[in-house]
Amino acid sequence: MTFKIILISSGQPSLNPRLVKEADALVKNGYKVTVLYSYWNEWGTIFDKKLIHDKKWGAKRIGGDPLQQPVTYFISRVIHKLAKILNKASKGRLLAEFAIARSAFFLIRSAKKNQADLYIGHNIGALAATVIAAKANRKPCGFDAEDFHRNELSNDIHHPDVILKTKLEEIYIPQLNYLTASSHPIAEAYQQLFPAKHPVVIRNVFPEYLSAEMPTVNLTNPVKLFWFSQTIGINRGLDNLIKALQLLKGQPFEVHLLGNMSQEIEDTLFQNATTGIHFHKPIPSVELPTFSSQFDIGLALEPAFSINNDLALSNKIFTYLQGGLAVIASDTNAQRQFMKQYPFIGKTFEKGNPESLADALMYYHQHRDKLFEARKAALKLAREELNWEKESQKFLTEVRQILKAIE
Repeated sequence: MTFKIILISSGQPSLNPRLVKEADALVKNGYKVTVLYSYWNEWGTIFDKKLIHDKKWGAKRIGGDPLQQPVTYFISRVIHKLAKILNKASKGRLLAEFAIARSAFFLIRSAKKNQADLYIGHNIGALAATVIAAKANRKPCGFDAEDFHRNELSNDIHHPDVILKTKLEEIYIPQLNYLTASSHPIAEAYQQLFPAKHPVVIRNVFPEYLSAEMPTVNLTNPVKLFWFSQTIGINRGLDNLIKALQLLKGQPFEVHLLGNMSQEIEDTLFQNATTGIHFHKPIPSVELPTFSSQFDIGLALEPAFSINNDLALSNKIFTYLQGGLAVIASDTNAQRQFMKQYPFIGKTFEKGNPESLADALMYYHQHRDKLFEARKAALKLAREELNWEKESQKFLTEVRQILKAIE
């Protein structure tokens, strides 16, 4: 018997590496997989075309898009906007399922019509659709909490986004058959809220085959720093980096930032930069480890502006490991735990403290041998331990246990 599994996301595959890795792992292990996803932006759509074309799982875009299905896209925006207004006015009591994401109404409708043996949701916008579809078809469901969703934007319990996401979590997480999380702190936070769930931690690691070549020692060239995200913006710790580099003015550092950026952000964040900054456009996630290997240090600058930002362990760090970069990370809850477990890959600094960050950067400039050792240790760790080939086994074990119960 070949089990059919549906993965659901209110975003796009190219913008969600965890979803893609899960879909790949499932297909590789003999499951039939379909991904239901939604339009988010145009550059992600361009990446999606190549990504999906090369995969052995199927994909359906739900909820329209501005170019090919503009009418459906327009309707989805109207439904979403009205739902948000009513949800806010009712203090979270009404239409939370449709207010959470632009495509939510159509995702729920489509997911219910697509019969499967297991439904798996990715990101909070797909949580309701996942559970509703599973219940409609009398099948089990799971959810991957890449973030501590209720506190992604704010810690204020009266904030509309917090109210909305809290409501959805309280309704639908208890109905899940399993829950996974991207870091131990996120898993612990959900465990406290939902004691019966016992979230399994699945880290944001990448396949071992994506690992870069062994790094070469950099004795005389500028120390190249690398940071990336889908969007270069505020609340990312970049302002702290600029201040740290001002303290290091004249020292041989070179900064490389990858992501989409508005002119306003460029003018606001980087107008006082004293070090050369090079900007790079987004690339597919599978190309990031190789691209990053040309740099020396990967920066994880999270400022802990929200509870989620303090608890999340992003895929930045794991990309840096695969690229053979030393890691300099702010001491958020999740990153402090991780760097304490693997101290040989880099250094932590006090978040919000440019002097602390400057000290960490200067250390590796002055000790190029230690920089080289950290880079080699990072790549070795990625190749031997922190890779998807090993981490995926925890995910597959969850899936097998759930499906075994319905055989």
